[in-house]
Amino acid sequence: MPRYSDERRQAVVAKLLPPYNQSVEDVAREEGISSATVYKWRKEARAEGRCLPDASDQGTEGWSSRDKFAAVIETAAMNTEEVAAYCRQRGLYPEQLQRWRHDCEQAASLSYDERRREADEAKQQRKRIKELERELQRKNAALAETAALLTLSKKARAIWGDEES
Repeated sequence: MPRYSDERRQAVVAKLLPPYNQSVEDVAREEGISSATVYKWRKEARAEGRCLPDASDQGTEGWSSRDKFAAVIETAAMNTEEVAAYCRQRGLYPEQLQRWRHDCEQAASLSYDERRREADEAKQQRKRIKELERELQRKNAALAETAALLTLSKKARAIWGDEES
């Protein structure tokens, strides 16, 4: 198993970032390295705090919540020009960073009581769904029984004749 230098690792990881935005598979094929090794290097770079999206071919849709949060943190103290340079370097738009920042603020603003209330509401909804499913099963069974009885009564009339006349 070959040992790669830190410079080589950094060069390979750099190809995953803008402006290259290559996929792990493309970089692995191009460099002659297994994709598992490139995935490992990407994971290690993330552990060091670098923003590396999951899927470069998906644009910013491939960014995980953790990467988006890291981008918000990295740009928090930057001025407008620095944010613009940061965005150009990573293939982002400043509006995306603003939206991500807003989402982070919203998530952080949820109090414990709000999260508890939402969890209780979800639990009540699951309970209501189960009740409705049981009622639907009961009604389907009753409908099937009624259909069977109707079919039997028609067959009985056909065999023994119509007694209602």
